[in-house]
Amino acid sequence: MPSTQDWINNPLGVVEGMFAASQSDPNSGWEAKVVEYFKDRLKEKEAHTWVPSLNDVPLHYLKPNSLVKFRCLIQDMFDPEFYMGAYATTHPSSNAKVLRCGKYKDVTESGVDYNTTNTVTAERQTFYCVPVPGENPWVKESYASCSQARVVPSTSYVPSRQKRSYEEDEDMDDMDTQPQRQKDPHTGPHSSAEKHSNGDCKRQETEAPSGQTTSTSHLDLNFPLPEEKGPSCLVKVYEQWDSFKLNDTLEIFGILSVSPALSALADEKDATSSLLDPTETAEELRVHSPPASLVPRLHMLHARRLPHNNPLLPPAALEDGSAFLSSTLSEMASVRTELLTYFTHVLLGDELAAEYLLLHLISSVYARRDVLPLGKFTLNLSGCPTDASYTERLYQIIQQLVPSSHYLIMSLQNMNRMRLVPKKDYVANRLVSGVLQLARNTSLFLDETQLEQGQLDTTGVHNVTALGNLISWQKVDYDFNYHQMEFPCNINVLVASEGRSLLPSDCRIHLQPPLTPPVLEEYLHGIHVHQQSSQLNKFRLYLTVARTLDYSISDEVTKAVEEDFVDMRKDDPQSITAEDFHRMLVVGRLLSLSLGQTSLSRDSWQRAKHIDMLRRSRMEQQKCVNGNEP
Repeated sequence: MPSTQDWINNPLGVVEGMFAASQSDPNSGWEAKVVEYFKDRLKEKEAHTWVPSLNDVPLHYLKPNSLVKFRCLIQDMFDPEFYMGAYATTHPSSNAKVLRCGKYKDVTESGVDYNTTNTVTAERQTFYCVPVPGENPWVKESYASCSQARVVPSTSYVPSRQKRSYEEDEDMDDMDTQPQRQKDPHTGPHSSAEKHSNGDCKRQETEAPSGQTTSTSHLDLNFPLPEEKGPSCLVKVYEQWDSFKLNDTLEIFGILSVSPALSALADEKDATSSLLDPTETAEELRVHSPPASLVPRLHMLHARRLPHNNPLLPPAALEDGSAFLSSTLSEMASVRTELLTYFTHVLLGDELAAEYLLLHLISSVYARRDVLPLGKFTLNLSGCPTDASYTERLYQIIQQLVPSSHYLIMSLQNMNRMRLVPKKDYVANRLVSGVLQLARNTSLFLDETQLEQGQLDTTGVHNVTALGNLISWQKVDYDFNYHQMEFPCNINVLVASEGRSLLPSDCRIHLQPPLTPPVLEEYLHGIHVHQQSSQLNKFRLYLTVARTLDYSISDEVTKAVEEDFVDMRKDDPQSITAEDFHRMLVVGRLLSLSLGQTSLSRDSWQRAKHIDMLRRSRMEQQKCVNGNEP
């Protein structure tokens, strides 16, 4: 049985050993056994922490053909490609033929015998994957600190190189591989399957100067959020690829492939593209076959979907009966009180707004009924101070609590210039990403306080419409030029505005702070700095657990709530609408979850009615103050 070092450092040795053993028994099902073997190894205690991560470790520190993991979002899907699953090689001196395995590889060994009948052509799918968009620094740091993987700089690179940022690594890696691209290794015909035909690789590019090879400056990895750093990957999938969907968040375990031959093949294909496939444009070839030093290949052995990307919450923590879940639920009420106090300070003493902010942060779409997403709770926090530093600081505080987030300034310039919706580029045959291509449960903070007077152009109108559709229907309509394709999402949207937002919302609360700090920036900075990491970790864990708990309403409580609704309408039918009732049900659900309760209690229902009454009363007062405000 291979040792730990073997299955992590030399996974291809495990694969080839099982392949060789299967030659005496064609019905052994060796491919399924390979997958089960690695899944079993990864189930061992803390085994997943032994595997180095592409998210944490620069590419030149990772051993080629070793087992690595990648926490990512599926940003694009290519058409299936063919490869040589098995092939025969001939020894140059003895002429002996050896059957070899081509699975989990990009290039074949030299000496392939193309005349043998033992060649097996197989099919695999390719996904273009990027790090989780908007993943916050505390998440990355926490994942990295949990790693027990041992890595050293690859011997194929200059040993004196020190750690540097990913952007610098990409530049240096590209320089390091330049001499290798001039080589012409014998790779066999299955490598030509790297053509990635009809792929939608989302990497925006600019024209490379003639006579120069592609480098980082000419290859934009096309992340949805422009400030993102880290690697992107072409992930080769061999089993059940139909079970994956665009925008799925995964942790992928696979065999790393960074062979310089891939870059040589791309250059060779570019030179002979008219002979290989006249229908492929130069732009398509360039974006579908990026240098492996910039976009490594990852051959998937196992992948698990991530219901969340909070490193403080173990994968099995929410299973019924787990000690972790029982302990966490018992502390939910006390942590809620602490977090509510924290938010009250952040919102300048407004406890009601603080409670609605807490409920917003644990909201999530839990089901869809026809086109209606259930569970969403977009919050419009109006009455925010016009000082831009307030909304920025408020976002930074939220950023410290949620795993993934993005701050979007709704200025007139941004609305008229930004690309929010992904769009298909038919020339390069790829999907160009947009800001709204985000992972589920991402917190999107829209700062409307910086929206000045002016005219929205066509792009601006489309962007505002896209934000409205996201809020109302939790969907983004991707632009395919001749039609739109609807992609459902689950994104928490918080709109900070001075008056009523121009965007729709599920709930609006007007900020009425009893405090007026003399220096607002210093006040908020003090709150932020004085929070200890242990306290922040409690809040982070609390928000994720509350969001992921199951929830139900008993028949008894359902009947009581319905009777309550009828009674409220008896006195004044105009006092409460069906929309108000639905909002109170959502608030009641979130109040229960915030206390660690998985079903609606009468107390939570009464509390939901009470705070909604307070909120509406405040809105009426504000309406009287601003007579022209709807």
